[in-house]
Amino acid sequence: MKIRLGIIGVEDNYKLVESVAKENSKFITSSFSHSTEEEIIDILETHQNDVDMWLFSGYITYNTARLSGKSTKPMFFVTLKGSCLYKALYHALYEDKMHINDLSFDCFTPSQIKQIAEELGSNFNPDYLKQYVNSFDLIVEHHFELWKKGMTKAAVTCIWDVSNKLKKLGVPVFRVNPTKTEIESALNMALLSHEMLIFKNRQIAVQLFEVAVLTGLSMDMYSSDELYQKEIQITQKLLNYTKKIQGSLKKAASGRYVIFSTRGALSKITQDFTEVPDIAEIHRLSQLSVTCGIGFGQSVFEAEIHAGKALIHAKEYGNGTWMVFLDKKMIKGPLGKLEKNKYFYGSKQFQTISELTSLSVSTINKVDSILETIGKTEITANELAQHMEIIPRSARRIIVQLMKKGFAREIAEETPHPRGRPRKIYQITL
Repeated sequence: MKIRLGIIGVEDNYKLVESVAKENSKFITSSFSHSTEEEIIDILETHQNDVDMWLFSGYITYNTARLSGKSTKPMFFVTLKGSCLYKALYHALYEDKMHINDLSFDCFTPSQIKQIAEELGSNFNPDYLKQYVNSFDLIVEHHFELWKKGMTKAAVTCIWDVSNKLKKLGVPVFRVNPTKTEIESALNMALLSHEMLIFKNRQIAVQLFEVAVLTGLSMDMYSSDELYQKEIQITQKLLNYTKKIQGSLKKAASGRYVIFSTRGALSKITQDFTEVPDIAEIHRLSQLSVTCGIGFGQSVFEAEIHAGKALIHAKEYGNGTWMVFLDKKMIKGPLGKLEKNKYFYGSKQFQTISELTSLSVSTINKVDSILETIGKTEITANELAQHMEIIPRSARRIIVQLMKKGFAREIAEETPHPRGRPRKIYQITL
């Protein structure tokens, strides 16, 4: 089965990404061009069900999509590396006979520019580089001021919008576009992730149900026949539900049932483990205070152990609750509730970090889970606060504690808008 790949990019490179993707027979591509952030969000909302994953032509477009939270599909972006910069420099240095210090740069790291300069036998002035900030106007100003003062002869930019604005100001511009190799690297990453997702969806899933059998029976008197009849009704409802997820049902004890299926089937019916299944059989069972724990594993035994841990937490929260044991040893729930709790089973590594930093294992687990979710180790205190649902001051305290013991370091600053206070970007390594 071919992968439906949605490609989103700016005018001057999305077609390039599409042409390389079409060479790979595993993809069916749909390409979309954008010129504003609003258009990116509109594309995501309109075509969410038409693709299996998204590929963005650059980090900026990807980051806009990530922050919007509008996509539930896997997202990847083409990383600009040294090879694409060599391509731009070829035109500047060899065709236009410029020197590397005649040029201003943006978005690359100082080490990337310095390495190329050394290979060319030159020294690079770091003042000529503007690392990525959220405000394009600041990047335009950086290039324009250097050029206006006669310190540079041209700008080398990774950003389409910056390139257009500089051209209008009369600044010679060399636009950095991804190379075929860099695009192929991103496509290979998407393929690998798709294969891993398929493997993940085929994991064994276990649902451990505990039903309050006595609910609805006479308070004065009930017989064994009534209990038997009640359990027959419960079993039938669970059987109907089991068929819908293509699973199998086993009775474990009075009022306790086990359903075996796959992670993919459960993910679909619970909207990626955020909601209790919206089907008639579950609605009827909910009247009987059905408590459920969900677990996964590479074996039935492992999945049942995880489901049991989830059920214990569900019962602590209250009858009728659904909880799920997810990756990174995290239990999440209740499903279907706006506010969800998270419980973590910490590793020895996190226990060590906890002892060194005085942060709880739960906090360290949360930070690690957030970094995995956003797919990078760089984050601001505001972003961390947003993901952890705490105030920025508390997030900064966490980062400071990690920095004191070498688990985090400040690497850059970004300005949210022209007059805004610069925000520090930290790299966290747990």
